[in-house]
Amino acid sequence: MSDTTNTSPPDRLSVDPRSPHYDADALARGIGIIFNGTERFNVEEYSVSEGWVRLAMAKTRDRKGNPLTMKLSGSVEPFFRDSAPESEQA
Repeated sequence: MSDTTNTSPPDRLSVDPRSPHYDADALARGIGIIFNGTERFNVEEYSVSEGWVRLAMAKTRDRKGNPLTMKLSGSVEPFFRDSAPESEQA
């Protein structure tokens, strides 16, 4: 798990608990993604250094029940929606 007391979100993050890039602490704080200048709300995974996001395709699911995703390349700017909890700021 990464340290969420810093002011910048992780370089790569996934919302899937089975992924090695899953970080429950960062997700609990709330992560927002601005992709190519537009805030996106259907991001399943992102990588800032590689410049891509995986977007969920509406309610479409694969045969295992996982959301179908589409990988798009571009400018990725993650941000925390909430500030660090007061217990961690001290």
